[in-house]
Amino acid sequence: MLKLLSIFAAVFLAELGDKTQLATLLFAANGEHSPWMVFLAAASALVLSTAVAVLLGTFGAHYLQMIPLKLIAGLGFIGLGVWTLVDHFRLAS
Repeated sequence: MLKLLSIFAAVFLAELGDKTQLATLLFAANGEHSPWMVFLAAASALVLSTAVAVLLGTFGAHYLQMIPLKLIAGLGFIGLGVWTLVDHFRLAS
């Protein structure tokens, strides 16, 4: 049960404020669709993308252990952050 809670907490915290949550917020704020439809569509998309990640992780576990995924992911996030900052300051000037 503790492992399940730690997985839940890690995924929940990782999803807070990310671009997926912001896109969902914008769809809900648009008012074009009912809030329940936005919720069901977004929740279904998250479930499906998580299923794909679990399947890939399960089948590729042996190969993924040889790749420094945390390093690659961290560098990717840093790259996106730098790109966002550069774009912000480029547009501000």
